[in-house]
Amino acid sequence: MAPRSNHLLAALPEEEWARWSGKLEWVPLQLGQVLYESGQPQSHVYFPTTAIVSLLYVLEDGASAEIAVVGYEGVVGVSLFMGGETTPSRAVVQSAGSGFRLRAADIKTEFHRYGVGMRVLLRYTQALLTQMAQTAVCNRHHLLEQQLCRWLLLSLDRITGDQLVMTQELIANMLGVRREGVTEAALKLQKLGLIDYARGHISVIDREGLEKRSCECYAVVKQEYDRLLNQPLPGGR
Repeated sequence: MAPRSNHLLAALPEEEWARWSGKLEWVPLQLGQVLYESGQPQSHVYFPTTAIVSLLYVLEDGASAEIAVVGYEGVVGVSLFMGGETTPSRAVVQSAGSGFRLRAADIKTEFHRYGVGMRVLLRYTQALLTQMAQTAVCNRHHLLEQQLCRWLLLSLDRITGDQLVMTQELIANMLGVRREGVTEAALKLQKLGLIDYARGHISVIDREGLEKRSCECYAVVKQEYDRLLNQPLPGGR
């Protein structure tokens, strides 16, 4: 898929895109692939086009929980251009596909040109922070079924189509809950006719119904992404 299938790359004006395009490298992103580890130096930022990447917070005992999900709307590795260099989270491919990567030195150079690219990246970072904050609130206050609905909807928004390839064990790891809880919640959604789940494949049958079963957290995140990323910037496309 073309680089500008990624929404951030598509938002760059032609002058900036001409500089970026020659530096981007296509990369396959395989299920379970770790793009960066907690506290480790990051060599690239990644712009997914068909893959979905989970940002996970990992505890000392190895337990983990997802704090955000990134697809073709965003970029993985914001700490590089925000000046942090490393982050306590881990980035893992949750749905296989592909994307494009840009070296750390190149993204820093482009960011510090203070052009449209910088403003696009800053808007995206604000949207990402909203998703992280809302995920924390959701995991603390809402039912597992609602969390699962939110997670499915956010994942669907980051791919084309209405199907996800995802085991219940992986979903449980993402949500930081027991697999049995995910099984029970998924079966309930299936009985309601909202999803079909078989052999690691999840098909969303009734998206509107799924949105109604979700808590307000999904709508909050989606509205903020739409507000920040779907409005044109001066000098942008």
